[in-house]
Formats: sequence, C-alpha cells, structure tokens
Amino acid sequence: MNEWFAHVNWGEVAEACLDTSSMLGAALACTVLLGLPLGVLLYLTGQRQLLESPRLYRLLSVVANVLRSMPFIILLIVLIPVTTLVTGTSLGVRGAIPPLVVGCTPFFARLVESALREVDRGLVEAVQSMGASTPQVILHTLLPEARTGLIAAVTVTAIVLVDYTAMAGVVGGGGLGDLAIRFGYQRFQTDVMVVTVLLLILLVQALQMSGDRLVRHYTRR
Repeated sequence: MNEWFAHVNWGEVAEACLDTSSMLGAALACTVLLGLPLGVLLYLTGQRQLLESPRLYRLLSVVANVLRSMPFIILLIVLIPVTTLVTGTSLGVRGAIPPLVVGCTPFFARLVESALREVDRGLVEAVQSMGASTPQVILHTLLPEARTGLIAAVTVTAIVLVDYTAMAGVVGGGGLGDLAIRFGYQRFQTDVMVVTVLLLILLVQALQMSGDRLVRHYTRR
C-alpha cells in the first residue's frame, strides 16, 4: 500500500479535505441565503404570477443568465479584484468563497424558480381567495409545497459546488482541487491525483445519497 501511494502525504490530504468541506459549507450556505429569495422573486415577477412585472423579471433573468453562462474558471479570474477587496486575499479558502457564491447563486435561483412553478396554481389561488397576503402565500403555501423540489435543488447545487471547489485549485483556492493540481498534475504524482479524485467522487456520492433520502422522506410525508 505504501508503495502504491508513495507520494501521498495523508496529513496534507486531510487538511485539503477540511478546506474543501469549509468552502463547500460556507459557499452553500451563502448560495441558499441569496439564491432562495432571488428564485422566489423570479417566480413572483413572472407572467401571471402574484407580483407580475415583466421589466423586473427580464432584468433579473438577464443577470442570472449572464452569470450562469460564464465559465467558472473565467469568473474566478475576473472576480480576483473583488474577492481581494472583500476578503483581503484571492487565495485559499477565503479567496474561493466569493466566486463560488457568485457562480452558483443564479444557478440555484433558477432551480428554485422551477420548483415553485411545480406548485399547483389552484392551491395558490385558493389561499389567496381566503385573504392570505403575498408573504403568507410564500411562507405557508409555496415553500412548503415545493419542499422536495427545493431539497433536490440544494443537493444539485452542492454537487456543482464540489466541482467548482476543485476548479478553484487552478488559482490557488485550496482544497482537494489545489492538491490535485500542484502535486498530481504539475509534479506528475499520479497516486496523489487518484486519491483526490476518489475522495471527490465519495463526497459527491454522499451528498447525492443524503439528498435523495431527504427527498424520499418528505415525499412520503
């Protein structure tokens, strides 16, 4: 075993796992906090919805689409001045979180919008007819009814973030991606590359299985 993984420093691997987990946790929390209200607003301002506003919807759609269409590796580089201004550095875990959030928030917002559109419109109209305000409709009807779709959206976004954290290693973002690039690619240490890839696969599988279990649980309820 030691011969197969002669170049692997397990202490560095453990530290890289912690860095990836930190980036994933912080970026996912910020993405949900920003993307959920944005997705709700996209839904509400859409055609024939509670706060229909074609101009605002088009503006939000353009912004979301522009950010979603930009390759993440380019976004990382473009946001270096902003990241440095906000966090004081463009390297490591802190330097990776702002571009991760900017890259994934529009993606998550679109998933939220799609999940809310799956809610039965007749149910929303029935709640409105009973005198419910827009905030009450959102909190007590739309979000609870779209719960399984929202859980699935969070799961998909978390998996995308794992992919993005690996790419952040190109610009010194830290984590498993940084380890794979510095040692596995630049120093041709294949064993390090294999270990990092396997750990990323295990992380993605764990996230997907956890999300699927939550979706099944709340679907049964």
